Amino acid sequence: MRKSGARGWVACGMVAVLLLAAAPVAFAQESGTGARMDIYGFAMLDMGYQTGQNHPDWFDVLRPTKLPAYEDEYGKDGRFFSGVRQSRLGFKSWLPTDLGELKTTFEFELFGVGVDAGQTTFRLRHAYGELGKFGAGQTWSPFMDIDVFPNTLEYWGPNGMAFFRNVQVRWMPVQGDTRATFALERPGASGDQGSYAGAEELADVKGRLPMPDVSGEFRLGRGWGYVELAGIVRYIKWDDLDLEDGTDLSDDAIGWGLNLSSNLKTGDMGTVRLQALYGEGVENYMNDASDDVGVVANLGDPTKPFVGEALPVLGLVAFYDINWNSKWSSSIGGSMLSIDNVEGQTADAFHAGYYALGNLLHYPAKNVMVGLEGQYGRRENFEDGWEVDDFRVQFSAKYNFSYKLGGE
Repeated sequence: MRKSGARGWVACGMVAVLLLAAAPVAFAQESGTGARMDIYGFAMLDMGYQTGQNHPDWFDVLRPTKLPAYEDEYGKDGRFFSGVRQSRLGFKSWLPTDLGELKTTFEFELFGVGVDAGQTTFRLRHAYGELGKFGAGQTWSPFMDIDVFPNTLEYWGPNGMAFFRNVQVRWMPVQGDTRATFALERPGASGDQGSYAGAEELADVKGRLPMPDVSGEFRLGRGWGYVELAGIVRYIKWDDLDLEDGTDLSDDAIGWGLNLSSNLKTGDMGTVRLQALYGEGVENYMNDASDDVGVVANLGDPTKPFVGEALPVLGLVAFYDINWNSKWSSSIGGSMLSIDNVEGQTADAFHAGYYALGNLLHYPAKNVMVGLEGQYGRRENFEDGWEVDDFRVQFSAKYNFSYKLGGE
């Protein structure tokens, strides 16, 4: 992983150098046409202390699903953490074409996930282009509302929030403060075999996603803020590849979700950020949730002894971002996520998580921020009665940069 991460650093560094070298010439030639580029990002340090414990791959973030499912699962309590994984590098461009202005975003950060979980390595955030009312690439799903994300130091964010950058093609018939967006998105889902994970009948069952997820949003913008309603529907299928044992577990499920969100301005003082979400089988769109589908025993049918069910999920977010003055700000609030578990899941399966924090941020100079934040997380299991709390304190320092090229 370290070698792979090093190669990513070198490759992205070369790209940045080439863009910096070539862009002044290319954009200077078109400066009269409005072609322009913004090279931007920030370097950020995080340091803190955790009173509890969590999965070591997620040492510097607060994720209730990654808190221990039983006593001392990850060792003893009490951890100091530090890193620069929030640091970011991005490129935005605006190019005139015969069909209007072409907008592109190409953005990375250093927070490793997936096979790079726990590492400091380049990770793609956005690779997206937009022309007129159409867009394509990887960016925010229309099912989520990025404006609900509060002004916090903790990286991962509210666990009950829909939060997913997905590969998609989208149509935006209404644009501006009031907007409408529809998208076909890359599908993805996971299943929890739970207590039946060792059953022979399930050994040859394989998941399949034959159709894209269909999502959409409508936002009504006003002077006081906005209200937005988003929705999604998806088709999840699994196939039994061994029918010689007399059973056929092939089946499917429909996943769906509705997401109501809002920003309410309180004059110059700040913004209230709210979200309420409910759905079934859309857990992978949530910021911190478990699997989309669970297994249930079907004792009345010997040819289909198990069936899959899309798991219901509820997510809530409420935060208040406060601007004390031009030099100081705060954010305070909380979030929760709850899964309606099914009987086939193990007793220690994740059931509910809670997330809350408050901070004080200082801006001593332009493009500079330092701050201190207190954080709280909680995990509750399905049936064994296990509950665990986690408290953290985090200090961060952030330095923004931006270099603009071209333009009139």
